[in-house]
Amino acid sequence: MAELFDAIVLAGGSARRLGGVDKLALVIDDRPILERVLDAVVGASRIVVVGPRRTTQREIHWCREAPPGGGPVAALAAGLTEVTADRVVLLAGDLPFVTPAAVATLLDAVEADGALAVDEDGRDQLLVGAWRTEALRRVLPAEPAGVALGGVLRSLDGVRVRLPVAAGVPAPWFDCDNDSDLATARGTT
Repeated sequence: MAELFDAIVLAGGSARRLGGVDKLALVIDDRPILERVLDAVVGASRIVVVGPRRTTQREIHWCREAPPGGGPVAALAAGLTEVTADRVVLLAGDLPFVTPAAVATLLDAVEADGALAVDEDGRDQLLVGAWRTEALRRVLPAEPAGVALGGVLRSLDGVRVRLPVAAGVPAPWFDCDNDSDLATARGTT
């Protein structure tokens, strides 16, 4: 039997580069982006989404960072209060091409504190990772609002993982931050 894991999906950004629309509700291949991300963590015991409550097709534990808009470390801190498993997958909510296979690869690679995806140039993809829950809790600052996520995650002993990328499909860490990204995502499905 596979080891249990929970998932935290960060879904509270303001989408300024997309005119402030709810980018997680934008549709790619007949599915909202958030639903596509939730599909990737379908094996999670508990899925925690940090951000404004939305309608979804699965049971979600919702919470908000303090203060709302406090950034990804504040969101991570809020999400961790809902996590019960020893391992947790951490994903951005705007990753329409992350897959269950990518999540499984990260979980299988967890050593020491965790595993973090890196892109083809070796850059850390901070919001595509799998971590030991206690390791994340250990490095959270007492006041997480406004703290840079990179500093927090890079303080951990995380294995860097190059996830496979299927031909003709954007990488699992491809995010939809602007109109160009959205057009690319819609043109590849």
